[in-house]
Amino acid sequence: MNKKMLAGALAACLTGTFAPAFAAAGAQCDGMPRLDVTTPPGFCVAVLADGLKFPRGVLPLTNGDILVTDMAGWAPKQGKLWLLQPKAAGAGYERKLLLDKLDRPNGIVQGPDGMVYVGEVGRIFRFDLRDPSRALTDIIGGKAKTPRLPGLGLHLLTNMRFSPKGDLYVNVGSSTDHCENDGKAPDPAKACPSAEGPEALGAIREYTMAWPAGTVTSWRTHARGLRNSMALAFHPATGELWQAENARDAIQAAMPQLKSDENLPHEELNLIKADRHYGWPYCYDDNVASPEYPKTACDAQYAAPQRLLPGHAAPLGMTFYTASRFPALYKNSLIIGYHGYRANGHRLVALLPDKAGAPLGKSVDLISNWERKGKQGRGAPVDVKQGQDGDIYMADDHNGLVLKLHYAGAKP
Repeated sequence: MNKKMLAGALAACLTGTFAPAFAAAGAQCDGMPRLDVTTPPGFCVAVLADGLKFPRGVLPLTNGDILVTDMAGWAPKQGKLWLLQPKAAGAGYERKLLLDKLDRPNGIVQGPDGMVYVGEVGRIFRFDLRDPSRALTDIIGGKAKTPRLPGLGLHLLTNMRFSPKGDLYVNVGSSTDHCENDGKAPDPAKACPSAEGPEALGAIREYTMAWPAGTVTSWRTHARGLRNSMALAFHPATGELWQAENARDAIQAAMPQLKSDENLPHEELNLIKADRHYGWPYCYDDNVASPEYPKTACDAQYAAPQRLLPGHAAPLGMTFYTASRFPALYKNSLIIGYHGYRANGHRLVALLPDKAGAPLGKSVDLISNWERKGKQGRGAPVDVKQGQDGDIYMADDHNGLVLKLHYAGAKP
């Protein structure tokens, strides 16, 4: 177990003040600058902070503060963890640097113990915000007894969620797009070696936790055949794990007859069951055999998605909406950020619940028309979380922003 003490200067924190400048001129949203986007009536998007380098994870706290992981780019050990605090007087936030020299920090969650858990490449650590020393304890990787995460290839970032029972579910992204090797197509007669076995990539791992100690007692591959599971959420009523799949690219190279790959393959919404295989890299969409594996009997071997999402939308964060601030229409809907730069991306959507409560109803745009306008850049939402106030908080990595979807309209 690693107990790393921060240097005095770091513990004292670096402080700065945010004055966001990426909003519609003079427009306000909940007392903050307003982003120039389209929302349903009564909604607006507030720019809470700008000037960050590459923010990925957000964690709104019950006291109104916000924690933000900032990768600062793709170079190793340049990342930071910021604390945003509302100003004592007037609108806006001040920021304090809590940690630096982190290795591409991405996921950030609060555990059942109230501590903050941060995911780096290969490692998850925790710390107690109430502890002025900010001592860090490795949970996975680092100096923990539990081995490090693979952190390999194309999808090496760490994202995670705690289950209602307190166990930790962690994305282990695939190292390739479709099991290619040095640009060469895989052998269709052989299984993809990285996608199979007890340490498969393109999987979700389950770490059994012991409480109140907050230590890992065992781990296993919970589900596989999932190229990159950056968006994970547990259903508030059933406790089931849902995953939004970042599906493969480069399908046009293997399907020259395809005139455009703008909408193919689709991303997927999967209901995750223990020990199931969800088809990557052998199948795509609704269990269609990949062109590299044309003879695969997808329906017989692999779990099909619950619904298809827009192609190349790149869902990187999602949460079930359980608060009461938004209109009742959105209660228990699944709110997803589409990070993609293509036409189906740069938006926030709500998948409304069906009669059974599953997120299989109508898809409603909560933020759209999120395009370049003057100094405002095209949207690129990453983490999406519900705040104590019932609003939705987001990080936008390409534009260095922390945002809030706020509702101030009359409730029907």
